[in-house]
Amino acid sequence: MEAKEEATISLLNHNHNKHDNNEEIISKENNIIIPQDSLNLAYIIYFILGTGFLLPWNAFITAVDYFHYLYPDQSINRIFSVVYYSFSLVFLLIIFYFRKFNAYVRINLGLGLFLLALLVVPLIDLFYIKGRSGLNYGLYVTVGAVGLSGVANALVEGGVMGSAAELPDRYMQAVLSGTSASGVLVSFMRIFTKAVYPQDIHGLRDSAILYFIVAILFVVICIFLYNVVSHLPIIKHYNKLRTQVVSQNKRDQNDCSLSTGSIWEIMQKIKWYGFGVSLIYIVTLSIFPGSVTEDVHSIILGDWYAILLITCFNVFDFVGKSLTAVYLLDNANIALGACFARLLFYPLYLGCLDGPEFFRTEIPVISLTCLLGLTTGYFASVVMILAPKRVQLQHAETTGILIAVFLILGLAIGSILSWFWLI
Repeated sequence: MEAKEEATISLLNHNHNKHDNNEEIISKENNIIIPQDSLNLAYIIYFILGTGFLLPWNAFITAVDYFHYLYPDQSINRIFSVVYYSFSLVFLLIIFYFRKFNAYVRINLGLGLFLLALLVVPLIDLFYIKGRSGLNYGLYVTVGAVGLSGVANALVEGGVMGSAAELPDRYMQAVLSGTSASGVLVSFMRIFTKAVYPQDIHGLRDSAILYFIVAILFVVICIFLYNVVSHLPIIKHYNKLRTQVVSQNKRDQNDCSLSTGSIWEIMQKIKWYGFGVSLIYIVTLSIFPGSVTEDVHSIILGDWYAILLITCFNVFDFVGKSLTAVYLLDNANIALGACFARLLFYPLYLGCLDGPEFFRTEIPVISLTCLLGLTTGYFASVVMILAPKRVQLQHAETTGILIAVFLILGLAIGSILSWFWLI
């Protein structure tokens, strides 16, 4: 029995590193019964969790018309971006340092903080703002809610991605596709809530409040589903295998505790993947949503233009991340080369802002925004799926958290660079 267990663990590590389907290979070689993901329930829940931990951020930036009315003299999305990702980065680094903090508690706490942050907007509107614009105290409280969402994101994103990194590739792909689906869902929610109410200040307030209430209900669903997924047989199976790997390595006197040296070894293996993820989001966040929603304008579309551009980006980001389920580029050199090639978006967007008149019209700007979303989604997914497979299974969770750190680092740097478009 012990020999059989060791063979299973060996195969699991081998297949984890080769991106193969662990279930089929291990079951064939060792006659082990692998629980099935009945009705793809675990996959669907990880998809919804990916949607959930980015939904609050997307909710804040997609209500751009509402916040622009309340605070007309502020670069709202640029402020939101810097605050959100700065808080998220700092707290993710703190969480990583104290990584013994239980992931189950971490994720539930983060989802609870998301609820509090989303509740701020409708409550402050009902009891303080009441449709009036230019109230700076309202802006300060809203920015504080955005910062609280950043803290919650650090708690939830690192935990969910670390958990998915220990599972077969399809679950990380589910999380990443879910993050893009979040943007699509929020964009269409905003379009619907804006369309069903009168196009005046009362309609704008009512649509924004309804929009945030729907987002709150979605986070409640995420809390319920997260507490369900850990009890599914397939998740229990992989958690047990991970425990076996750790126990086996300890028996072999291979200490699994993550010292500074072992973390450095992991960093050496994934450094280029991490740099690629950071570069992708530096380019994207320095352009979107700040420049896309605040620096380009349309006489025809009016305040619908920013919402349309955000929707286009989110839809194509979702398409890009979903494409990895059909074709996953397994050549890291090509993927990293594509990350560098995306620097070309800078001169292209400069053309849309200051170039010939044609390039500043709706069609070129919308097309370029769609391409920005597509390349962000696909290449970020490729790099983030491949990175955890560079290490052994017992280090996959740590690698997933490290990749999340690189991701948020890129987002934070990009959000700061977005202010340079104003210079």
